[in-house]
Amino acid sequence: MNLDLTGKNAFVGGSSKGIGKAVAMELAKLGANITLVGRDETALVQGLIDLSFISKGEQRHDSLAVDFSNHEKVRSAVQKHLKKTGKTFHILVNNTGGPASGKIMEAQEEEFVKTFEAHLLNNHLLTKLFAEGMKHDGYGRIINIISTSVKQPLVNLGVSNTIRAAVANWSKTMANELGAFGITVNNVLPGATETERLKSIIANRVDKTGWDSEMVKEEMLREIPMKRFGKPEEIAAAVAFLASPAAAYINGINVPVDGGRTGSL
Repeated sequence: MNLDLTGKNAFVGGSSKGIGKAVAMELAKLGANITLVGRDETALVQGLIDLSFISKGEQRHDSLAVDFSNHEKVRSAVQKHLKKTGKTFHILVNNTGGPASGKIMEAQEEEFVKTFEAHLLNNHLLTKLFAEGMKHDGYGRIINIISTSVKQPLVNLGVSNTIRAAVANWSKTMANELGAFGITVNNVLPGATETERLKSIIANRVDKTGWDSEMVKEEMLREIPMKRFGKPEEIAAAVAFLASPAAAYINGINVPVDGGRTGSL
């Protein structure tokens, strides 16, 4: 099985921490050159240090500090980065923090607009910026880290359920258009994973229910056949496989990595 990513350049969103950072580390282990992307410059510097410990001498990593809340600012920052580095990106990992939890009837219209911009519009502009280079090199992997809610909407995540589903349909459409050029587009759907996002969801449920955090965790774990939360590294392993040459004929799919929680096939 060919998992070698030597010579491939990967642009990893939200990679200063959590799932994004775990993905960056896993891709680097397979030989890719990583561009870490996030808002926290200090965390990005630390991420580059961490990458240096697992990389071979010929690998070259860098970072880009940018806030995904405004897609035009993202466009400008990425275009400058491309001009500065002269890179062609072969792997794009779209990963952006989810919106606040809450019932859909309680959501303000602005929340949908903000989340649509941070997720779908940014995914779209990055794909358009990188696709020509992928076509030229005959190798492209676009992997969107979204949510199991695209298969089964989750309680109390109204805005997230709505926008994640839009991203999944955008992804499938893009997969149909780009497949002929050796570019695959796939979605990885994390379940409950040990990240800051999970802590936020648990805290919100504590506030809403009056339960303590352990009671909330136990309630969540009852829904998971494996009876534990996922680890960022387990999500990263799925992303790394889809980014590899071995996954060349896997295109346009949703891959839940959730311990079996999702009730649908």
